[in-house]
Amino acid sequence: MMSAGGSEEASSQGALGFDDDGGYRAAFDRALRLLGQREHSQRELKDKLQRKGVDRALADLVVDDLRGRGLQSDARYAEALVRSRVQRGHGPVRIRQELRQRGVDDVVADEVLTTTDAHWLAQAGEVRSRKFGAEAPADRDDWNRQARFLAQRGYPADLIYRVLDGRGD
Repeated sequence: MMSAGGSEEASSQGALGFDDDGGYRAAFDRALRLLGQREHSQRELKDKLQRKGVDRALADLVVDDLRGRGLQSDARYAEALVRSRVQRGHGPVRIRQELRQRGVDDVVADEVLTTTDAHWLAQAGEVRSRKFGAEAPADRDDWNRQARFLAQRGYPADLIYRVLDGRGD
């Protein structure tokens, strides 16, 4: 039963007519289960709820409610994704693009990428060494091959030049 003052959740459900069939509670519970498995961006969570038949307005309401309660955070999601991709040897360009594709705001992505513990120059050098060995590129073809490899991993051109030309300042 509802308390005398009512809850914010109940009033928002009732105002939009979602409490009649328990749809709000089911959508909320589904979203909680998803968040229990791993962090999700707002967009991912809304998309998953909609794919399971939840109305768009209800999905928006549920995700907003979760954000308000501190249970969903794009910043937390971005931190987890950055940590995972850094461990895989991905560079900041690729990570930023993946965050953008998953609906994370550019401001949040910039904040997380600049505060990460990753030292991009050292990481790029390590990734290159794992693939090609410690030796500097023997000729222009080797240099180009290694540059393409690092670019595909998401490292910016200025970093690639510094790594391959041995200027790891």
